[in-house]
Amino acid sequence: ERESKMSLKLQRLIEKSKKLVFFTGAGISTNSGIPDFRGPKGVWKTATPIYFQDFISSKEKRIESWEKKFSNELSIDSAKPNIGHFKLAEIMNKKQETHLITQNVDNLHQDSGIDNSKITELHGNATYAKCLDCSKKYELTFLKEDFLATKEPPVCNICGGIIKTATISFGQAMPEEEMINAQRVSIKSDLFICLGSSLAVFPAADLPLLAKETGANLVIINNEPTQMDHLSDLVINRDISEVLLEISL
Repeated sequence: ERESKMSLKLQRLIEKSKKLVFFTGAGISTNSGIPDFRGPKGVWKTATPIYFQDFISSKEKRIESWEKKFSNELSIDSAKPNIGHFKLAEIMNKKQETHLITQNVDNLHQDSGIDNSKITELHGNATYAKCLDCSKKYELTFLKEDFLATKEPPVCNICGGIIKTATISFGQAMPEEEMINAQRVSIKSDLFICLGSSLAVFPAADLPLLAKETGANLVIINNEPTQMDHLSDLVINRDISEVLLEISL
C-alpha cells in the first residue's frame, strides 16, 4: 500500500509539472547489462581507471586504454535500452517541456527515442571517439580495425592530435557548455527527478541541490539510499523500471 501511495504521489507530481527535468545515473542502465561503476560489484572495485593526464602523456597508457575499450570489458557497445529507458522516453515525449541530464555514456537514452536536443551528457559518450585538439568525430569500428591491425593508438588524420573516446575520464575537466546548460535547466525546473544515481559524484550531484534551492520538487528513485534523501520531497528505493512502469500519462 505504501508503494502504491508513493507511485500515486509521483504520478501527480509529473502530471502537474510544467518544466520537468530527469537526472540519470548508472542505475538506469544496469537492467541493460551495463555494470554500475560504484556499486558493490562496480567496475571501479575491479578495474583501475586510466587517468586523463596519463592517457595524454603516455603512449603505453593510450594503448592499454584502447585495448580495454576494444576487448569490450564494459559491454557498452552491445547494450540495448531497457524498459526503464523506453518508459522515460515515453514520458518525455508526452510532456511539453522536459529535459534529461545524464551521467551515463552509453547512448541508451538516444537509442530509446529521446531527441539529442533534449539530452545533456555530463560525462560524454562512449559510443564514438573524438580528436582532443580539433574535436573531429570518429566512428569506433573504423578505429578498431586500424588499432587491431597496427597496435598503434589512433591519431587524427586532420591535425595529428590524440584521439580518445568521447567520455570524460578521471582528471579530465567537465565539459563547460554541458555543465552550464545543466545548471540552467535545473534552475528553471519545477520538478527534478533523479533516477539511479548515487548522487556522490560532484559537480554533477550539485544539480539536484540547485534545483531544490531554486524551488523545484526533488524526487529520488534509486535502489539504495543516497546522501541527499533527507532533502528530497519523495524517495523511492525500488527498481527504476518498475517504478516508471506505474506512471501513465
